[in-house]
Amino acid sequence: MAKTSLLAQIFKPNVNPNSWSQSTLAILRVVIGVMMVHNGLDKLANIESFAQAYVAYIGLPFPIFFSYVAAFTELIGAPLVAVGLFTRPAALGLFGTMCVAMYHHVKVAGLSLPYLELSAIYAAAFFFFLINGGGLFSVDAMVANLLDKNALSARAKQIMRLEKAYEASTAEAEAAAK
Repeated sequence: MAKTSLLAQIFKPNVNPNSWSQSTLAILRVVIGVMMVHNGLDKLANIESFAQAYVAYIGLPFPIFFSYVAAFTELIGAPLVAVGLFTRPAALGLFGTMCVAMYHHVKVAGLSLPYLELSAIYAAAFFFFLINGGGLFSVDAMVANLLDKNALSARAKQIMRLEKAYEASTAEAEAAAK
């Protein structure tokens, strides 16, 4: 029982019981995850060039190895973030990759915002998901609920079920109007 409760806490997202907030969080998670995939594909398209221009340039050892690590972190981690499965570990890997990218940009161009912009936005988004998890509309929330029925509040479970949440809010609005 203790192990499943611990696992449920790892999967449990920070919950704001508001369907609009959770919907926008899910949209952000999907968009950021889908957009990140192409970065991994670009790296794999010419791994040797990426290794020399980026990884070896900042002085990391084994540039080919670390280039593959970065590419596969983006190719595997980004879809995981998009669907909200293992969101925190995936976001941690992607956040680390974006921190290295920001370091590269600073080393190449100094604190030039046009060079830092995209990697900083990605890093901030992945840091957000690292801290908060995938939200209620994620596979993580379903796993947390399956592992521990008490992991999520009744209100959070209601929001996960959009139909019941909509019906409940409609009924509450009608009752308040009377």
